[in-house]
Amino acid sequence: MTEQIHDIGRRRAWVIWLVAMSVYILAVFNRSSLGVAGLLATHRFGISATQLSFFTVLQLVVYAGLQVPIGVLLDRYGSRVLLLSGLGLMTLGQLAFAFVTSFPRAVLARAMVGAGDAAMFVSVIRLVTVWFLVRQAPTVTQLTGQLGQLGSIVAAAPLTLALDHLGWTKSFAVASSLGVVGMVGVALLVKDSPYLREQVVHVKMRALARSLRLVWGNPGTRLGMWSHFTSQFSVTVFALLWGYPFLVRAEGLSSGAASTLLMVMTGWTILCGLMLGSLVARYPYYRSWMVLGIVAAMALAWAVVLARSTPAPLWLLVVLVCLTSTGGPASMVGFDLARTFVPVEAAGRANGFVNVGGFSASLLTMGLIGVLLDWHSRGGGSDTYDLGDFRVAMSVQFAFWAFGALQILRYRRKAVAHLNRLHPGVVDAMKRGEAVAHLGFHEREGV
Repeated sequence: MTEQIHDIGRRRAWVIWLVAMSVYILAVFNRSSLGVAGLLATHRFGISATQLSFFTVLQLVVYAGLQVPIGVLLDRYGSRVLLLSGLGLMTLGQLAFAFVTSFPRAVLARAMVGAGDAAMFVSVIRLVTVWFLVRQAPTVTQLTGQLGQLGSIVAAAPLTLALDHLGWTKSFAVASSLGVVGMVGVALLVKDSPYLREQVVHVKMRALARSLRLVWGNPGTRLGMWSHFTSQFSVTVFALLWGYPFLVRAEGLSSGAASTLLMVMTGWTILCGLMLGSLVARYPYYRSWMVLGIVAAMALAWAVVLARSTPAPLWLLVVLVCLTSTGGPASMVGFDLARTFVPVEAAGRANGFVNVGGFSASLLTMGLIGVLLDWHSRGGGSDTYDLGDFRVAMSVQFAFWAFGALQILRYRRKAVAHLNRLHPGVVDAMKRGEAVAHLGFHEREGV
C-alpha cells in the first residue's frame, strides 16, 4: 500500500488544480487564437477557406492523433512532466506562428501548437482523478472544462484588440511568452499524486497493446467517447474557426458584436457547466440521457437559424450561441462516464480515447464546412461568403449529431448490460444517486 502524505480534496489539491487550470486556459487561448484571426490569416498567407480550414484541421488532427499516445505517457510519467512538455511545444509553435509569412511554415507552427495542446486537458483531468474525492470529481471536472473556456474570451476580445493595435507579429509573440510563465508555475507547484510513491504506472511496452485493447474494450470508455464526439464538435468548430465568420458574413454582425457573442457563449458555458456538474453528481444513472437532451436542443436551435433565408434576429443568435456552448459541459460528461468504469491507473489512456471523439468530429466537420463554403461560393474567397453559403456548409453538423446519438444509445445499452453482468448492484446504486467510480477491469471484460 502507498502512504498518503497529503489530504485529498483539500487546500493543496485546489492549489495544484488552479495552477494546472491556468495552463489549460492558456492552451485554449492558443487553440482559439486563429478563430478571431482567421480573416486576417487569409490575407496574410493569401489562402482560401479550404486552406484556412486546413490550419485548424491539422492542429486538431495532431491533437486527436496524439491523445492515445499521450494517455499512455500520462499513466507512465504523470501530469507534471506532460504539462511541462506540452507548454514547451505550444510556446515554440505560437512564437513561430508570429513570424512566419508562408502557408507551409504557418501550418507547421500550428501543428506544434496542436501537439502541445494535446497534453494539457487530459493531464489536468488526471490530477482531478487523483487529488479529489469521488463526490467532488464531477463538479471539478465541469469546472475544468468550462473555466478553460476563459481562454476563448481572451482570444475573442483582448487578442482582437491586440491584432488591431499591435499587428500580427507582436500580438502572437506576446501570447507565446505566457507559456514561459506557465512552465515556472507547473515546475514549482504541481505534484502528481497525494501519495508518497506517486501513482504513475510504468506500462511495459510489450504489454501496451493488450492494455489499450482492455481500455478500449470497456463499454464505459466507448460510451464516454461517443458522448464526447456528439456533444463537443459544434461548440469547438464555432469557437475555433467558423463562428466568427458565420456571425459577420452570414448574419451581418459587426466584428465587435460577433466578439461579444463569443464572450457570451463562453460565459454561458461556465454557468451551465456548474449546473450540469451538480446534476451529474446527483443523477449518475441518467448522464447519457442528459447528453442526448442537450444535443437535441443544439440541433433544434441550428435548424431554426439555418431554415431562415434572412439573417436571424439578435435574440435568436444569442439563443443559438448559448445552446451551442452547452455542448461543452455535455462533453465533459464523457470523462465522468469513463471514470465510473476504468481503474485509476488506466485513467490517462481512457481519457485519451474519450478526448479523441469530440476532436475527431470537430476536425471532420471543420474541414467539410470549408470545402462546402468554397464549393457553394464557387471559389470566390472569404470576402464573398454570404448567408446562402453558410446555410449549406453549416448543415453538415446534423449528420454528425444523428450518427453520434445512435452510438450513444447503442453503448449505453451495452454499458448497463456490462454493469449488471460484472458489477451486480451498481446500476441500482447509481439510480439511487450514489457515487460510483473506478470499478476496475474484469477477466470477462469487453463489449
